[in-house]
Amino acid sequence: MNQTIQPHSSGWVTFTYVSFAASAFLVAVGVFFLPIDLWMKGYLTMGIVMLVQTCVTLTKTIRDNYESGKFVNRIEDAKAERLLMEVSKAG
Repeated sequence: MNQTIQPHSSGWVTFTYVSFAASAFLVAVGVFFLPIDLWMKGYLTMGIVMLVQTCVTLTKTIRDNYESGKFVNRIEDAKAERLLMEVSKAG
């Protein structure tokens, strides 16, 4: 019932940070060199920033919901185990 959570390796964490930085840089360069008006570039940039922000928020919300479900399950399991221990001691 006790599950240990393994942390990510430093290589994986580095890879994710570098991948995010590279993709943000490449998108910024691509938007900068687009042959469109400045207001269009601004609108596109605003949309990209909002998309990234909502992806982070959605990911955090999904993770938090999953973690809270695990916590509730642990509480229910602990209550059931306590009840079973009380019943087995009484018998």
